[in-house]
Amino acid sequence: MDLGLSGRNAIVCASSRGLGRACAEALARAGARVVINGREADRLARVRDDIAAGSGADIIAVAADVSTAEGRAALVEALPQVDILVNNNGGPPPRDFRAVDRDAMIAGLEANMIAPIAMIQAVVDGMVERRFGRIVNITSGSVKMPLAGLDLSSGARAGLTGFLGGVARALAASNVTINHLLPGAFDTDRIHALIERQSKDSGRPPEELRRQREQSIPARRFGDPAEFGAACAFLCSAQAGYITGQSLLIDGGAFPGIL
Repeated sequence: MDLGLSGRNAIVCASSRGLGRACAEALARAGARVVINGREADRLARVRDDIAAGSGADIIAVAADVSTAEGRAALVEALPQVDILVNNNGGPPPRDFRAVDRDAMIAGLEANMIAPIAMIQAVVDGMVERRFGRIVNITSGSVKMPLAGLDLSSGARAGLTGFLGGVARALAASNVTINHLLPGAFDTDRIHALIERQSKDSGRPPEELRRQREQSIPARRFGDPAEFGAACAFLCSAQAGYITGQSLLIDGGAFPGIL
């Protein structure tokens, strides 16, 4: 399917690895010019070259921390106009809620709620003027099914979802959409790190913990980041203009509810 993205300009935050990178790759293959972002300049340059070689698209690397005002400004300034924005950022580390002090709480809100809202504020008026805009926020399956230890991450991302609920409806008539992608367990560096941490804490082999986690998912596997990227690209497509204000859970059936 032609997604109607040829010549469109996209920013994908935190896209040097994992699900952000998968989204950048999918948009580049669909014909978009893509700004990728990360804090490690050397790694980001390698990813830029890899995506450009695989897609033939124009890929712009901006090494910056999207949690800062300076980082966000650098991303927006990299393009003459922004048609697509994919918000993404790393989540706070797992910890008991008693250990989340005020500074940690503010940092978590800055990274996973305030920064994406600020990015949207920076680009949305141009989208409205041109009558095309696609905004996708990568949040977490924990927004629908909160997990102990990820309370700060769940709270900040749920706050983002609630904040943007009314905003999405206000922009819909301008062909500007805002949607959320909620990943479950995907085969990324983050889940590998979580399994390694659990292995050290429990003394159990990582392979055993991985198999146990996979068996708890109805699909009996972790997600492939490319599957996530494809979903993101569709939500950014010309054909997705009637989908807005939605939270798409991609978790292999792990969430037991129907809503």
